[in-house]
Amino acid sequence: MNTFPLFFKLEERKVLIVGGGEVALRKADLLSRAGACITVLAPCISDEIQALLSPNKYEAKHELIYENYNKAYMSGARVIIAATDDEALNHQVHADASALNIPVNVVDTPHLCDFIFPAIIDRNPIVIGISSNGKAPVLARLLRARLETLIPQGYGKLAKLAGEFRAEVKAKIPTLTGRRQFWERAFEGQVSQLMFAGNENEAAAQLQVDLDRTAAAIREKSAAEQTATIPVNSDDTREAQTAIGEVYIVGAGPGDPELLTFKALRLMQQADIVYYDALVSPQVLDLCRRDADKVFVGKKRSNHAVAQLGINELLINSAKKGRRVVRLKGGDPFIFGRGGEEIESLQAHGIPYQVVPGITAANAAASYAGIPLTHRDHSQSVRFVTGFLKAGAPNNNFKSFLNTDETVVFYMGLHSLARLTEGLIDAGRTAETPIAIVSNASMSNQQVLTGTLATIVAKQEQAQLPTPALLIMGDVVSLHHDLSWYNQSNQNSDDTADNWLREGSFASNKDTKPLARQQAHALSMVANISAP
Repeated sequence: MNTFPLFFKLEERKVLIVGGGEVALRKADLLSRAGACITVLAPCISDEIQALLSPNKYEAKHELIYENYNKAYMSGARVIIAATDDEALNHQVHADASALNIPVNVVDTPHLCDFIFPAIIDRNPIVIGISSNGKAPVLARLLRARLETLIPQGYGKLAKLAGEFRAEVKAKIPTLTGRRQFWERAFEGQVSQLMFAGNENEAAAQLQVDLDRTAAAIREKSAAEQTATIPVNSDDTREAQTAIGEVYIVGAGPGDPELLTFKALRLMQQADIVYYDALVSPQVLDLCRRDADKVFVGKKRSNHAVAQLGINELLINSAKKGRRVVRLKGGDPFIFGRGGEEIESLQAHGIPYQVVPGITAANAAASYAGIPLTHRDHSQSVRFVTGFLKAGAPNNNFKSFLNTDETVVFYMGLHSLARLTEGLIDAGRTAETPIAIVSNASMSNQQVLTGTLATIVAKQEQAQLPTPALLIMGDVVSLHHDLSWYNQSNQNSDDTADNWLREGSFASNKDTKPLARQQAHALSMVANISAP
């Protein structure tokens, strides 16, 4: 190791920062979180530092000194930071601190640093520092960002709870091995899950119950060993033998693994078994725990690998065996994902469960296609509908989709595109209504095809965009040409000359937003921004 990782206790200890600019601000912000008493020494100190450290009626622990550097201010400092852009001054600060045997850090000058500021993951009281020894600080920050996704905020609360119980656990469980096993069960079992779910009181109560049961089992074992007449279990507790598992209904998002939530990733990493849908991308599935069983239960149109009732039974039976079960669904479990049906079944059998929302396909497709689902000038509401109802019955409620101020997103509508467009036109929707097909939303092979109700079927027959795909209908589709940003090479849109925002032919069909009004609106916005 080039450097040895240590953690300084700086609460109520003096830290001197020489410099008053942006770099000094970053260091002051970090050190203030550790409870340090910060002295900033510089002739000019930024407004941001003043706002961060200026004393108030509750606290006056920090000091701002508007003077040139003077080594006399090093007196009593626990550590010293040189954060100026004056190389000669930084060397002087280093020399003076070294003469006084005070650890010093000269920012961005590794060879003048007695210690290094790591990239920090703060889950107080759990703190993780990552350092590249000054070789690649950006890489250290990227590694921190990756670890941030794996370590939820609940770990800090879990550590605090463990601290509250530490003395009692030591008193009731006499052996080091027994205590280690107890804490492993707590940190990997129901106690941690309750804490991560936000149920802090229940987590504390469960930990107390687990501790009392473990202590009782130890007493029973000890008594049995003394009499040598009662057979005993070699483990400190028999609770794990009858523990029931838990089911996590997890939204896997549209396919891009970077769109997973922190909580989804954490539960995927600790699952014993994963039941996943056809819409879960291989990249997302790869993030599940390596040794977890992975079972495909996907459904594509009328081809169901496992019927829904069968999936419900799989979840229930796996949980009853004490396993942690992840039901991994593309998009969001509660938006055409049958998550509600599954938790009804779990609830009926007394199986504990959690639901983790995901980014639904509509949000992802719209965002990655540059089609805002709502827009003050075009759409004041949005509706998510399915192309097919229960038991495969088509959704033919076309008269409810005639509001031109509303965006309509059709799930499972690509295979019935002709029926949908014809039904909408027959019901009274204008044939020039913009509509888009977004295929493989958020993935590298995403494709977007735009047209109108009159033209989209012919365009799709030629383009043959594959599933999974959804349809977005409404005036907001016209914004795609200007707002599209992702995977531009796979856009199969209408010619931009037909975009009404560019004075195309569609503008003549808009009686509410002529070009002059658009220009006036833009000029008004500029004027408001420029106003003092």
